[in-house]
Amino acid sequence: MFWTGELIARSAPIRRRVTAERSPLAERAVAAYVGLAIGDALGATVEFMTPKEIRTHYGVHENITGGGWLRLKPGQVTDDTTMALALGESILAAGRVDALAAADAFDAWMRAKPVDIGNTVRRNLVSFRSSRNPEAPLSEHDAGNGAAMRLLPVALACYGQARDDVIAASRAQAHVTHHNPLSDAACETLIFMIQDFLAGRDALTVEREHAAALVAAFPVFAWDRKHSENPSGYVVETVQAVFQSLFATECFEDCLIDIVNRGGDADTTGAIAGMLAGARYGLDGIPRRWLRSLDELTRVRCEKQAEALIALSGRAA
Repeated sequence: MFWTGELIARSAPIRRRVTAERSPLAERAVAAYVGLAIGDALGATVEFMTPKEIRTHYGVHENITGGGWLRLKPGQVTDDTTMALALGESILAAGRVDALAAADAFDAWMRAKPVDIGNTVRRNLVSFRSSRNPEAPLSEHDAGNGAAMRLLPVALACYGQARDDVIAASRAQAHVTHHNPLSDAACETLIFMIQDFLAGRDALTVEREHAAALVAAFPVFAWDRKHSENPSGYVVETVQAVFQSLFATECFEDCLIDIVNRGGDADTTGAIAGMLAGARYGLDGIPRRWLRSLDELTRVRCEKQAEALIALSGRAA
């Protein structure tokens, strides 16, 4: 493990020192990872609630308070963040995205009894234990959002690589639990969007070159406000809601508040919107109150892993 009690105790001064030394690219990588965790923690409180139920209970849900059906502590995250961290550790240990290393990391994560786990993830990891085959069978029923929620380490480690290599890496991790064309298309689109935001490209360009291209190839992903409320764990509904929020807002805070107040699978839509918005707006765009509310160990792990993964890509300088 990379993370010690001493590191946690010293996290504030470490963060100030490392921030001063980070390149603009590394800063955006850290913002994307912290953004993932913030979106996860914020959305988990209202997961599986409808927009009407959220309005009745909270008015507008805009603070990291814990609770929800998982009865989380304030700032605690769910499987969205912890699976990403497990994947990132496997990439750093192997020096690349490796399907078997990812599968072993996910299996160890499941054995540690995470706070939550999706049915598709559980089923295919149980199968992996017996077969040792890190690729689940192709299935039309596995178009959930479980592969998309954890893909950020691939986007960082593969930054600057050839398109075909990025696609191969995306599928290596995704197919451990989700071997499905819609899942593949969503994951690859999200990775390229994150990488373009890391490079400082503007939202209109990213929308045209990636989001619109996804819809052209798979029209089922077309999004509008009417069809983006109360999104389920179906990857199409997840992506529709995320795109609606991301491209209809102009700052990190507005994007995250908009997406989680849509309800449904709000921890995952929040996590995916958080990684995209973090890469788009950078650390300075993330509200301080959310950074302070996030579990300290989780924040430090996300920051350090983001730096290590973008360094692995060879583009951190």
